[in-house]
Amino acid sequence: MLAIRLPNEINERLNDLAEKTGRTKSFYAREAILKHLEDLEDIYLAEKELEDVRAGKSKVYTAEEIGKKLGL
Repeated sequence: MLAIRLPNEINERLNDLAEKTGRTKSFYAREAILKHLEDLEDIYLAEKELEDVRAGKSKVYTAEEIGKKLGL
């Protein structure tokens, strides 16, 4: 189960959509999460990796180094 607080404007829009379509607010919240979760994972995990690189916690390789390692 998930409980979230939404700004009034968003909550009103969601209520309006649910009323007009006969679906629940939960249906549309679930749809939005499913549609955008992969993008959010990509963005936030990439940002975390960038932080690690900048902090020296992750090693960075040049294209040349990768090419040599792969025998290209």
